[in-house]
Amino acid sequence: MAMTLAEKIIARAAGRAKVSPGEIVTCAVDLAMIHDSGGPRRVKPILDRLGVGVWDPDKVVLISDHYLPATDEESRNIQRVTRTFAAAQGISNFYDAQGICHVVLPERGHLKPGMFVVGGDSHSPTGGAFGAYMFGVGATEMAGVLATGEIWLRVPDTILIEWTGSLGAGVSSKDIMLFLCAKLGMDGGRYQAVQYAGEAIHALPMQERMTLSNMAAELGAQAGLIEADAITADFLRATGARIDDAMIWRGDANATASEHHVFDATTLDPQVAAPHSPANAAPVSSHAGTKVDVAYIGACTGAKLEDLRMAAAILRGRKAARTIELLVAPASLRDQEIAQREGTLDAILDAGGRLLPNACGICAGYGDTRFGENVTAISSTARNFKGRMGAASSQVYLGSPYTVAASAIEGRIADPREHLPEAPV
Repeated sequence: MAMTLAEKIIARAAGRAKVSPGEIVTCAVDLAMIHDSGGPRRVKPILDRLGVGVWDPDKVVLISDHYLPATDEESRNIQRVTRTFAAAQGISNFYDAQGICHVVLPERGHLKPGMFVVGGDSHSPTGGAFGAYMFGVGATEMAGVLATGEIWLRVPDTILIEWTGSLGAGVSSKDIMLFLCAKLGMDGGRYQAVQYAGEAIHALPMQERMTLSNMAAELGAQAGLIEADAITADFLRATGARIDDAMIWRGDANATASEHHVFDATTLDPQVAAPHSPANAAPVSSHAGTKVDVAYIGACTGAKLEDLRMAAAILRGRKAARTIELLVAPASLRDQEIAQREGTLDAILDAGGRLLPNACGICAGYGDTRFGENVTAISSTARNFKGRMGAASSQVYLGSPYTVAASAIEGRIADPREHLPEAPV
């Protein structure tokens, strides 16, 4: 029986030779990722009531990234609970204030192709970029995983999304995802496994693939998979992970997808999503000229090293408009340090950017910096739901780091292709 990549990984985790869509199976978890917001402060009381601890501390990764910096008593207490839990449970894979969980987890070598991984955050499908089946759960389900090392799952259908051709200058994976949110809708995945394929996808560097898998959540999908290849292996080896060809899992060529969509990356324009949904996306020309007050380069989908490089390509040697507040929150400390060494970060800061902590911050509505009343912003984040990033009266548009940077220069939503010296429109 031919199986998709998702089915193969789930079958292995369930100890089965094969599985079929719709079946209910119980899977052994290879790795569980939790963070300070939905982690210890939520799961510890449940585990205490059950009288159990973590089933295998070596298979748990704990990352503090939401309630940082700890500027009030609530956030300081949450960090105390997080650190105490890590010590009490013997969790050695604890990354305290190192960046956003979805970026820190792979950069520290914890993900490999074929793994079955559960994360305590809705953007946990990011792990699918590495050929792992990773999905998000709430605190109650995560407590069950931490207690038993298992979780039940309904085997999903696979929706195949193929991109032919190649992306043009100033166009990125964020544009792909905003286009898909508009084309397929926010429930386009319908609890399925989305798999991205095609020459345009496999030409992308790993951090661009991570954006695709991360935003499978915006399509309503449980997982967002990309088959591993040499680019995957090289990235993981650079993190210190051990990987060989036998770990490069692939679906069967004759496996059946429930849906198969084909798009041409060559024809894709930069996309902008209007308030208050990623599904409100359209070509940048539809919104060009809209005045903005804030340009925000941040979050796991918009401030990784590759994202910072995109922004720097636009901003280098230029200045943000005097009417604009340009904010940048690198997604991880490691990415920030690399960006600093290579001059990428300086290009953004010299343009007038203000550096924020390596945390979820504005994207999730945490911390002291948020969008104020009646502010219009353009952001590289994954979501722009009403009130999520600050005042309910704020108007948040979404774009790629290229588009956010170009808009910062003009003080209004702008086509980034007009600001790329090597490829003007």
